[in-house]
Amino acid sequence: MTDLKDKILAAVKNDLEGIETALEQNLNPYLDLVNQTASHILFSGGKRIRPLLMILSARISGYKGEKDKTFSVVFEYLHAATLLHDDIVDGAALRRGKPVANSIWSNSSTVLVGDFLLARALSISAQTRLPEVIEIIAKITEYMSQGEIHQLIRKGKIDLAEDEYMDIIQHKTAVLIEGACRVGALIAGATKEEEMALSKYGINLGIAFQMVDDLLDYTSDVSTLGKAVGADLKEGKLTLPVIYSLNKAGTKDRDKMEKIIKCKNFSDDDFFTFIEMLKKYEGIKYTKKLVLEYVDNAKKSLSVFKPSITKENLLNIADYVIARKN
Repeated sequence: MTDLKDKILAAVKNDLEGIETALEQNLNPYLDLVNQTASHILFSGGKRIRPLLMILSARISGYKGEKDKTFSVVFEYLHAATLLHDDIVDGAALRRGKPVANSIWSNSSTVLVGDFLLARALSISAQTRLPEVIEIIAKITEYMSQGEIHQLIRKGKIDLAEDEYMDIIQHKTAVLIEGACRVGALIAGATKEEEMALSKYGINLGIAFQMVDDLLDYTSDVSTLGKAVGADLKEGKLTLPVIYSLNKAGTKDRDKMEKIIKCKNFSDDDFFTFIEMLKKYEGIKYTKKLVLEYVDNAKKSLSVFKPSITKENLLNIADYVIARKN
C-alpha cells in the first residue's frame, strides 16, 4: 500500500501543490474567525482526493484551460463544510487526529463557517459559466443533506437494511466524488460517452470509499484512523459490516450485539467482542468483497479512454481506495 501511495503522490505532486495554493487563494473570507475555523479543517491533512479526481477527469477528457485547480477546490470546500457540520451532529471529539473545530470555537461559529464554505463553493462553480456544472453542485448539496438527514433519522435503528444503507452512503459520500469526476469532464468539453464513463467511475469509487471508511472503524487504531475507534457504533451508525452480521447471527449472538450497540458506553472488551462477531458472521469479509466489486466497476468504466499516464493515475487511485488504512 505504501508503494502504491508513494507512486500516486509522485505522479500528482504538482497537482496537489496547485490544489493547496488554490485552496488558500480562493477562500477569501471577510473575517479572521472564518479563516481560522475553515483553515482548521481544510489544512489538517486531508487527502484532496475529490479535487484531484476533478483535475484528472478534466485532463483525461482533454482539458487545456488554466482554471482546473480553482474549480477543483469547490469539492474540497463542500467536503470540509460537511465535516464541520457532521462533527457537531455526531458529537465527535477528533477529526484527522485533531480536536474538532467546534471544541475550539463555538457550535454556532462552526455551523456558520460550514455554511460559508458551501456558499463559496457555489460562487466558484458559477465561474465556470456552465449551467450544467452549477446544477450538479446544487444537486450535490441537496443529496448530501438528504443522506445525512436519512442517516440521522435511522441512527441506532437495529432494523436498518442493506439497501437503505447503500442509499445513505450514495447520497452522503458518493455523489460528491461522482460530481467531481463529472464536472472535470464538463469543463473539458468531453463527449457524452466520456462524461458518463467518468460519472460511473466516480459513483462506484465513492461507494467503495465510504465502505472502506466504515470498515476502518473496526479494523484500525485511533492513531491511524485519526478519530476515536468505535465512534460509528457509539454514535449509533449501523454500517454494512454490522448490518450483514446482525442478519446472519443466531438469536443469542444477535442479542449480545444489540446490547452492545444500545449501550453507547460499551467497554473496550465489549468492542473487541463485537469485532469478533463481525468476523464470525463475515460482515467484514462481505464488505471487503463488495468494495472489490465496486472498485472493479469503477476501473472498467475507464475503458472508453485510451492508455495514458492520467488513466493510470485514475486506476491507481481506485486501487488505493481498497488498500488505504485511514
